[in-house]
Amino acid sequence: MKAKSRIFGLLIIGLACFSMICFNAGQADAADQVFKWKMQTHWPASSSSFEDSAKVVVEKLKKRTNGRLDIELYPSPALVPPTELFDACKRGMLPIIVTSSAYPRDQVPLMDIASGLPMNFKNVWEIIYFNKWLGFDDMVQASFNQHGLYYSPDKVYPTELSCKKPIKSFDDFKGLKLRSSGILQVFLSSIGAAASMLPGSEIYTALSSGVIDGAHWGAVQGSDSMKFYEVSKYHLRTPLNFAQTDIWLVNIKAMEKLPKDIQDILKATLEEHFWLRTNQYQYQEEITLAKIQKEKGVTVTTLPDADYNKMKAAAMVTWDEAAKRSPENAKAVQMLKDFLITLGR
Repeated sequence: MKAKSRIFGLLIIGLACFSMICFNAGQADAADQVFKWKMQTHWPASSSSFEDSAKVVVEKLKKRTNGRLDIELYPSPALVPPTELFDACKRGMLPIIVTSSAYPRDQVPLMDIASGLPMNFKNVWEIIYFNKWLGFDDMVQASFNQHGLYYSPDKVYPTELSCKKPIKSFDDFKGLKLRSSGILQVFLSSIGAAASMLPGSEIYTALSSGVIDGAHWGAVQGSDSMKFYEVSKYHLRTPLNFAQTDIWLVNIKAMEKLPKDIQDILKATLEEHFWLRTNQYQYQEEITLAKIQKEKGVTVTTLPDADYNKMKAAAMVTWDEAAKRSPENAKAVQMLKDFLITLGR
């Protein structure tokens, strides 16, 4: 009987040891497992942000996870058309993407505010304060949660027009054929321009062939990286808006399949990137502005105060229309108006 008890006891100990070995082996396997993801951006390979944002983050994630998160990066439109990136990520076809906040405005109405209500801010610090301190980013994340997506802005920056004709007044917008997108397309059309959406890969051809007179792709360095200044010799320095135009989206189900430490690294890297890239972008704008004037013969124009005020008044109509699209939009627009009042506007 005692022999049987000893045998039974040894069997239990053996099973326990075996389980511990299997558990530790499983942990080791999880720690060593490589997760291969595919990612596409809405930026073509020629865009400055494909190099300075997408490639930088992908390389950092691979390094910081010791190669366990290996992301295969594609420019637009390698896998799907840029306007379909939101749906591709939501379905899990692409676990991570960068897209324009102007594109999914039908699915997420709050993108009307995120992509930049026209004539909203005058400085980069103002949009950062609105997003980070007043809670707008939290509102955006709550909206994307409903679609199973984690959100992180790539950067915030002004949107400015490069054009083949000088824009020196409010009336100069009338009849201009412009490439735009999202809420800015609505606004530019409302003040007399003929604004239409074109993906980034088609803008240069449209400019050079005369299909359009001008376009916005970020601000100065975006236009420069897309070769717009080869045919467009005027740049309107007065911003049309400030926005988180480029946003990272991650499929939450795909992210939750990653080990916890990789999830934490992914989120922390995206948050860090926002601050670094926003600062870098401001510096690069100033450097590129001097270069395009000196080396490419670009003339920079600004709107006089009276014309700026006309633009602002016209923009208020667009703001109020955007507010009607959802309760979240109405709240965000009122938050923005209240914030600007505190700044004396």
